[in-house]
Amino acid sequence: MGRTTMKDEQLRQLRVFDAGDVRVVQGVAHGDPLSFADELVPGDAYRLGPDAPSRCLDLSAEPDGRLRITGGAADGHAGRVLHVDSCLTLMAQDGTAEEAVVLVEVEDAAAIAVYLLPLGRLAQGDDYRLVGIDRHAGTARLAQLACASFPRGTHVARAGGAQVLVEDLAPGDRILTRDNGAQPLRWIGRTTLRATGRFAPVLIRKGALHNARDLWLSPDHRVFIWQREDRLGAGRAELMVKVRHLVNGDSVVRREGGFVDYFQLVFDDHQIVYAEGIAAESQMIDHRSADALPAGMAPHATPRHLDYEVSQTLVSGPESVALLRRASAL
Repeated sequence: MGRTTMKDEQLRQLRVFDAGDVRVVQGVAHGDPLSFADELVPGDAYRLGPDAPSRCLDLSAEPDGRLRITGGAADGHAGRVLHVDSCLTLMAQDGTAEEAVVLVEVEDAAAIAVYLLPLGRLAQGDDYRLVGIDRHAGTARLAQLACASFPRGTHVARAGGAQVLVEDLAPGDRILTRDNGAQPLRWIGRTTLRATGRFAPVLIRKGALHNARDLWLSPDHRVFIWQREDRLGAGRAELMVKVRHLVNGDSVVRREGGFVDYFQLVFDDHQIVYAEGIAAESQMIDHRSADALPAGMAPHATPRHLDYEVSQTLVSGPESVALLRRASAL
């Protein structure tokens, strides 16, 4: 078992747009900025300003589920609660649907600011018609961003070494783990999402990290790498790396388009399993992911291997994947 640390509380950095930069250009509320669900009118067309800057919010998730701004580009806003208002479906002129979450900054029960978090790709200067407002899906979408998911077609190693498609696994199956031998699956989740923006899967091409086949993972999924020599300068042999940080446009790429079936593997404790021959994490139950999982699942204690996570700056170079491959060679 691990020990609980502040990492359990930390959610992520979210890159958002100010509501004032997302305005109605056609419809009932013409000229108005984006607002919360009660004030939105389905059918209105919105445009993200062509020069609209994004800002980064640092957030923590409290035990009661509330989100709180801890820092980032929102200078002077630290400590305020961030309310997840709704999830919008926006239709582009070519018929493509994109989702975005409306976030409301609150102080003393008063709305201070409204932000838009695009989950897909919103092109600046283009028009998007509001075709859906879901007051309940926003929290679930944020939780899904925190999920470590294996797309359909991924092979996972069972305890005996057999490679089994993730969609064919069932609760109770014994899975090979790196640190704790054979462990029974507690629960398997499945989510179908648009494969765009924040949910577009990352492809690690065969052999890029010694994987036996092409390996697809959700963007925030972490792989475990043991360096025989510290080529990255991390100061340790063990590394946990989010795959989106490894995207280099060549051996590791993001693939957008259509829909993706994502599967989450949950054990009694957070584990490192083997997918297409390399080590990748299972689903962590914490405040970030709780709303994407069945109610009543007890949070995992923080395992020691999460201390091995490295920052994006350490692996952002174009040769990082090649360095990791050489560093982990047998």
